Amino acid sequence: MRQPSTANASACGRLVDRAVANGGPLQPTPGPPLAELDFDDGYRRFHLPADAVASHEGRVEFWDGATETAVEVREVSPYHERPAHLLAALAERIAAVRGKPIRCFGTMDLTLPGKDGRPARMMQADQSLYLHPDRANIVGPTAMVVGENHYPDVVLEVDRTTDVRRHKLKLYEAWGFPELWVDVPDESPRPRAARGTTIYVLEVTDEGTQERAFQVATESRAFPGWRATDIHLALNEARLSARTAAILERVGATLGSRDGTGPDDDPMLRSLRDQARREAREEVQREAREAHASELGRRAAVVRHLMMRRGLDVASNFPLEHPAFVDAAGETLADAAMRCRDEADFIARLRHAAKR
Repeated sequence: MRQPSTANASACGRLVDRAVANGGPLQPTPGPPLAELDFDDGYRRFHLPADAVASHEGRVEFWDGATETAVEVREVSPYHERPAHLLAALAERIAAVRGKPIRCFGTMDLTLPGKDGRPARMMQADQSLYLHPDRANIVGPTAMVVGENHYPDVVLEVDRTTDVRRHKLKLYEAWGFPELWVDVPDESPRPRAARGTTIYVLEVTDEGTQERAFQVATESRAFPGWRATDIHLALNEARLSARTAAILERVGATLGSRDGTGPDDDPMLRSLRDQARREAREEVQREAREAHASELGRRAAVVRHLMMRRGLDVASNFPLEHPAFVDAAGETLADAAMRCRDEADFIARLRHAAKR
């Protein structure tokens, strides 16, 4: 892919942002003809008439209306599907911290209309993410029309046995998709050097002609601070690590800061945080009660000791059960213990001192 200048990259940022916001000032082009798209041995081609596309139940990577040719992956395994499902779960965590929903539409149809309005070409990504689903004007959860509907902020392709750089990457670029992630899973049979996540962000190389090209980026434009290396780790680890959790929290906080939202705007996190606050208050109160009871016990032991040294009979629970003892100062307790005739006189002296 061509590397744009800094000035053109800034222009791209403005144009692509507007594309995401209103359905696309970057006019899509069909992209290379089918003969120039190198769908290798990892794919199977078959004839699929235009009137059968909507009812076709299988997964279609690409469909070309001019030839009525469909392309599907020969081997679709749980290992291929897992990163897409994980990305949806990771996005949910980011959304919770951000305080605004992120919607994942999975393998919805990405359709390029022809001049007659009928589908000319169609692709399905492994996952499609919308940062602002409330503003997306897509008709339903299964289809997005290029040039008419909002683009996903990110689409994910999982290249376990295939290589989208030879074919679909060119189409995503021509159709104007703002950001594409390509993940080659750790357990992929492809060479080890190929494994990892590559982030492609769309850049405008000429604002006048709207010529565009994908550029490889080290971190996501849609999810600021989420680096390609960390995305790959998150999509391939057996369970959520502390490192990934911290990164998701940071990315969510960054998005929330930009949107003026936060964890308290998420109903579940708000409930959990309120519960944590209540439990913290209750714990402080419990510790205070225990400390107070401990102090009363120590003072009661001193009172009993002083009275018993004077030869007075003192009950084992005296004087804790008397309210007058709880509020009395230490000097008042000591004076009453040294002067009283018995337990009743001790309490009477405390009450008398409290009235003064």
